[in-house]
Amino acid sequence: MRLEYAYITPLEVIPMRTRAEIYGNEAAALLRIVTMYPGLNMQQLLCFHPGKEEIIKTLLSHLQKQGRIFQTDTGGYFPSGWAAKSDSSLIRAAWVLLDFIGQVEYHAPGDFPVKLIFFANGELYEIVYAASGQEALINHALRDDRSGGRRIILVDNPEDIRRIDCPGISGFCTVDAAGQVHYFKKTGGT
Repeated sequence: MRLEYAYITPLEVIPMRTRAEIYGNEAAALLRIVTMYPGLNMQQLLCFHPGKEEIIKTLLSHLQKQGRIFQTDTGGYFPSGWAAKSDSSLIRAAWVLLDFIGQVEYHAPGDFPVKLIFFANGELYEIVYAASGQEALINHALRDDRSGGRRIILVDNPEDIRRIDCPGISGFCTVDAAGQVHYFKKTGGT
């Protein structure tokens, strides 16, 4: 009887990463953004993750299939179970935030009159929305605030800027329907 021996060479074991391990941080961050800023469109969500556009598109699709988020006919993304109601001034404030996203260390929605707060380059910024006709209310709400942050005032029209006077203003801006942000400064002061 003839015996043959087979020798097994050890294989290199390469641990496989699961989808959750690969996309876990991005998925959690994306879900956090959709929850904090309901109604953002795909373009805005992609801007929150520069250089990861394809991953974010895949994750949006995956989160929709899982039933964690949904997209409306107008393109806004919302967490499942939420009403498809967005705050247009918060959506516009998000465009302003996205202009700074490369330097942003932290961001979150704010409390009236602040729409959004963020830290960039070690400084606190507040994006305040001053609706046309509500300038006096904003002036009153912010007159004694000593947050020490820099304020960017989001207005509907550049003509509204002259009626806003409160401490800590770094600048003013408008955001058009396409998400283009236009910045302004008052001459001779703020």
